[in-house]
Parts: sequence; structure tokens; C-alpha cells
Amino acid sequence: MKRSSRGRRVLARVATVATSVALAATAAGTAVADSPAASRSAKNSAVGAVAAGAHKPTPAAPSYFLSGILPSGQMYVYTADGKGGFGARSGAYVWKHFKYGASIDLEMTGYQDGAYHVMDDGTLNLWRHGELKRVGGGWSPYDSVFVPGALGGVKHPDLLARDKQGVLWRWQTRTDGSLAPRTQIGGGWNQYSQITGIGDLTGDTKPDIVARDKQGVLWLYKGTGDLRKPFAPRVRIGGGWNQFNKLVATGDVDADGRSDLIARDTRGDLYLYKGTGNAAAPFRAKAKIGYGFQQYRDLF
Repeated sequence: MKRSSRGRRVLARVATVATSVALAATAAGTAVADSPAASRSAKNSAVGAVAAGAHKPTPAAPSYFLSGILPSGQMYVYTADGKGGFGARSGAYVWKHFKYGASIDLEMTGYQDGAYHVMDDGTLNLWRHGELKRVGGGWSPYDSVFVPGALGGVKHPDLLARDKQGVLWRWQTRTDGSLAPRTQIGGGWNQYSQITGIGDLTGDTKPDIVARDKQGVLWLYKGTGDLRKPFAPRVRIGGGWNQFNKLVATGDVDADGRSDLIARDTRGDLYLYKGTGNAAAPFRAKAKIGYGFQQYRDLF
């Protein structure tokens, strides 16, 4: 595995629970993915920091990295600047057999402290505290993996995965990152081409998720706080979401105390949908925050 000195500095924050950032952020800018088509002089040089006076991350509105995986397996991470954008990317490790990733905050501090990796051979690993740990095998049947938060209000978040038959499953994580036996949430989730969510979108502090159907309609599944039935019946958010080939949740990007949604279109442009905390209209109009992100085969 390769790593750069800059990547080690960034991963130090992944490996430990980060403290609140006291630096004043530079002005929010447009994140430029360092693709061959992007001029080196055009790179965004903003430092990833939370603006003075901004909301401190919480489990309901956490602060996670935006991670990108190149076809080679090289991973890069972007830190939110606290004003609705991201700073310059930092190189991290090379994961040649990486398939999917799911960021996690096991200690429920509001800051990302690790990530689950699903590998090509079906192995599930946990990257945390600077170490890679095998959690288990048999993950090849799952085509979507994410961690929305603690669905039942317990002290550790839940890992969700959809299998190829469209069944959504839940695993309760433990202190060491191991998993309790899975429980079924329900079937019919293969009607969706994208499912994601981290934190609260509706203002009640419970984790919610969103799902885009094959017609391009985005739906909200409001968290109930009840593990027996963790989501309320879906509510339509709106149409036209097929313009995007990736939806990503990294929590609160603009440090306003509400979780947001990130979307990448087919040109590689990156957009931010700021959260409102209102279940009837959970997102504001999109704002472009980056370009050149088509180079990544996966974002999480």
C-alpha cells in the first residue's frame, strides 16, 4: 500500500476522534479534482477548516470527509471548509481491490473516525486508528453499503446494505467495529438506483435516508427511532435526479447544523444541496461546488 506524507497527515484525523477546529476558514471556493483535464494552477488552495462561530458537528449533523477512489484504487480525501465547499484534496492509501466504502463515526462524536471497506472478494474491512482490520466475509451479494447513523438511538451507528434481490439489511456496530448479526429492514429496495444518507434531514435528530428511483424521483425515508421499523413510509422530494450519477452524504458541509447532500453529474461537476431541516422540503436549490470529479469510480 502506498501513501504520501500529506495523506498520513489527513489520515491522522481519520484514525482518531478529531477535536473541534478553531481555525478561521478561508473563503469557500470551488473544489477542483486534480484530473488530467484540470490545470494545476486552477487548483483550489483553501484549507479545510470550520469557520469561527459555526456549529460544532454532532451525530445528527456530522462532519465527514468526501472520499474519492480512482480506477487504480488510489484514494483521495477532501475536507469540508465549513462554508459549503471543500479544500484541496489530500492523497491517501491505494486500495487496489476496493469495491465500496462507508464512512463511520463509531464513537458518535460527530466526526468521522473510520470507514468500512467492501473488497472485490467480498471481504469487509474496517480502517480505523491507522490500522486495517478484517471484520468478515460474504459481502459480495451487496451492491449498496452506507452508515446513516444510530437508527434506534443506541450508542453506536448502524451499517446498512442492500442485497442484489433488493432486500435492505441492518447490522448494529459494536465498540471495536465488529458487527452484531444482521436483521432485515425490508424488501423492494431494488427499485432504487441510489440510496444514501448520514444524519438528520428533518429536524428531529433521528437519522434519515434518501433514495432515487429509476425514473429519477428522489424519496425521503424519515427515521423513526424504532429499530423494529426504522423508517416511516417514503415521501416524494422531487424529480429530475437522473441528471446525477452519484449521490453522496458526508453530513454537514456548510457547518450550519444541518446535514446536506452532495451530487455529481455526468460531466463530473459536483453540487451541494444544503439541508433545511424541514421534512416537507429537505433541500435548498443546488449550488455548484466542484468539477473534475468524473475521474473517480466511486465517491463516499
